[in-house]
Amino acid sequence: MIGFIIWFLCGLMFIGFGISAFRSKEAVGFWANAKVPPIEDVDAYNKAVGKLWCVMGLLFIVLGLPLLSGQNSPLILISVIGTFLEVIVVMIVYTIGIEGRYRKKQ
Repeated sequence: MIGFIIWFLCGLMFIGFGISAFRSKEAVGFWANAKVPPIEDVDAYNKAVGKLWCVMGLLFIVLGLPLLSGQNSPLILISVIGTFLEVIVVMIVYTIGIEGRYRKKQ
């Protein structure tokens, strides 16, 4: 149960990143310690990044539900593999979908 609570709080943290992105006036970064590329429409970009973080947080929480079945349950593999795949998909969506769409053309 404690594992799921920690997992749930991490999911809420991702949702918090999304809400923060919605409210930001400057372009928000997705990658840690990397400069944000020049963005054409900052509001639309921040809205897209905010949606991405919120959806990621919700999916992360859903993927943590197998933790409620117990610590030694083989269902935990669903959480681990699902999170691994989720992170890869989120990186692809950001790089190709969001950054590719809103980056200033030079």
